[in-house]
Amino acid sequence: MWKPKYTITTSIAGDLTRIEAARVVVETAGLPPAVLAELSRQARIRATHYSTRIEGNRLTLEEAEQVIAGRRREFHGRERDVAEVRNYWDALTRVEEWASKQRPVSEDLIKRIAGIVIKGKRSGPAAYRDGQNVIRDSASGRIVYMPPEASDVPDLMGNLVGWIRQTTHDATLRSTSQLPVALVAALAHYQFVTIHPYYDGNGRTARLLATFLLHRGGYGLGGIFSLEEYHSRDIEAYYNALDVGGHHNYYMGRADADLTGWIEYFVRTLSTVFEAAKQEALKHAGAPVATEPEELRRLDYRAKTVLALFSRQEQITSADVAVALGLSERMARVLLTEWVRHGWIVISNPSRRARKYALREDIRSYVDAQNR
Repeated sequence: MWKPKYTITTSIAGDLTRIEAARVVVETAGLPPAVLAELSRQARIRATHYSTRIEGNRLTLEEAEQVIAGRRREFHGRERDVAEVRNYWDALTRVEEWASKQRPVSEDLIKRIAGIVIKGKRSGPAAYRDGQNVIRDSASGRIVYMPPEASDVPDLMGNLVGWIRQTTHDATLRSTSQLPVALVAALAHYQFVTIHPYYDGNGRTARLLATFLLHRGGYGLGGIFSLEEYHSRDIEAYYNALDVGGHHNYYMGRADADLTGWIEYFVRTLSTVFEAAKQEALKHAGAPVATEPEELRRLDYRAKTVLALFSRQEQITSADVAVALGLSERMARVLLTEWVRHGWIVISNPSRRARKYALREDIRSYVDAQNR
């Protein structure tokens, strides 16, 4: 079993307290579903843009949003950038959905996240690398980090997953101890990028794993925060915090490094992010609200994601839903048929070729009132 070394400093304890306080405020703010759905959509767009930007993606925030919304699929000479944004959005959507269903942490789940990040939503679980993957400075060519040998990766990943499951409230195992969710997310993030199990996509997958653990552990705040944005604001601080151990070789210090400094960075950043989310929630919670339609209280994760589409347009299509949820159009049509049956949306254009859907009239009025 992996046994990370760290100390809970006064700084870490203080930030954990602030994280908890902010979480309570957001959870009790009583944000209307339509408002929460739109704030979540905006946060996911920022998370997607900034996480891929950390890895060198050249799309702007506006361009990334165009790709995510399906309004633009090509940028000449930046095809890889488009694919990275599309894949990260699909992976993030899936991660939040899996967390809402309390999927257990497993190597297969992590491999599925990595598969979407690297190859897209139709990819299966991504196999670990079968060779060495040396990280070099792009300018000087010097070795920045040499991760563990490929032959050690399966055991290291198995140990990481075992540690996560042992230190969290995993219904599939009897936990012997529980750590604060923020610490689990921080340490899992660190160890994943340290193992570097793939040739590509390690940073993005690590950040998605941390997001999954936060959401699954009750610290998702309805999806209205973007931790990736704050990492990107000071990329040097992010990488410096991850660079522990005093040597570029995994076997010469990194494997047994003291991780206190990384944890301090992570929980300080998370505290800042949660405070911003708290202020956003309080800003919207203070506004008078109309009576909330009963159907909106029962929406699941996918339905809430689609509800956000109606904040920007009167009608949607199965293609819109497919893009928003990272699904095939066939599956999107199945969901739309189900939602029509539930009564919160209606068919506004019955044409087979151009079928469109709208909110039920009273729900439309409610959503418009929340967005004023």
